[in-house]
Amino acid sequence: MSWKTAFRSFYYETAEEPEDITLDPATTALLVIDIQNTYLEVPEDPAEARRWRPFLDRMKKTVIPNTARLMDWARGKGIEVMFARIACQKEDGRDRSLSQKKPGFNYLLLPKDREDSQIVPELAPLPGEVSVIKTTDSALTGTNLRLMLSNMGIKDVVVAGIFTDQCISSTVRSLCDESFGVLVVEDCCAAATEALHRHELETINMIYCHVVSSDEVKSFIAPSN
Repeated sequence: MSWKTAFRSFYYETAEEPEDITLDPATTALLVIDIQNTYLEVPEDPAEARRWRPFLDRMKKTVIPNTARLMDWARGKGIEVMFARIACQKEDGRDRSLSQKKPGFNYLLLPKDREDSQIVPELAPLPGEVSVIKTTDSALTGTNLRLMLSNMGIKDVVVAGIFTDQCISSTVRSLCDESFGVLVVEDCCAAATEALHRHELETINMIYCHVVSSDEVKSFIAPSN
């Protein structure tokens, strides 16, 4: 199914198909969000390990390899590759936002220099590539990413990473509110479950972004580029 008809919510199930997308490498960035070591750790509790197995499988078999290929393609086309990761500047996490201090899954204490807070080795930034540290779900809130995108003349942002229903969604909405064109690469993203992943893509598609596949993104560059 084409990106023009896939992942439609109730609001857009009868809407006309969107126009073709053309990306200019000079004004496009690929933003990779929160694919960090901590999220690939297998829970010690056997029941939790079983619960998270589908997510971990998707990360290792789909999201990470697809994102690595997308990054290589983007670099080859002259598209800016940028990164955002959850981490705190203070060892005790006093600088974290409230959502990262709440008990439960969202409780995160990831000092910026600790190994578990680093981007996974397969997707490591190259020298000179922008990487921002955030203590919020949105990569724009609480960082200077929006200013850097503007300063570099970026108009369109291609988004990959985790979690679809949390930091991806928050970042996408922030980017849209700042009038960037946004593409979410569905096979380079994951939520804890496939149901959550799909539901969020349907929620944000066609209003805050266009949801596309990694192969489709590559077709949006003019042949001369």
